[in-house]
Amino acid sequence: MKSALNDLEIYREAMEIGEEVWTLIRTWDFFAKDTMGKQLVRASDSIAANLAEGYGRFHFKENQKFCYYARGSTEESQTWIEKAARRGLIERDIARSLYERLEILKKRTNAYIQSIGRSQSTSC
Repeated sequence: MKSALNDLEIYREAMEIGEEVWTLIRTWDFFAKDTMGKQLVRASDSIAANLAEGYGRFHFKENQKFCYYARGSTEESQTWIEKAARRGLIERDIARSLYERLEILKKRTNAYIQSIGRSQSTSC
């Protein structure tokens, strides 16, 4: 399943984080999965999904909007990771690593938003 979208580093990283979160949550008990787990999986999967949807829109403003959604989902994922660590569901070192990767992803998403904005303004 190779596409031009897969050339985007932020998309690939978002996909990896989503899979890592999925793997972590599969080991939780039912209550934790049903309450926090579903929220964290949805938030982390939403990052890549929104990047993909925006990429497929072919218009800068729409792409930008979905990148903002992806950035919001990144923030939400960080919140759920912090809550899971505080509640003993994710080991602190694993949570810290995921949180930091998401922080880098936010910065890269911001840079991507800036780059698609510049390419739009120079093509007019």
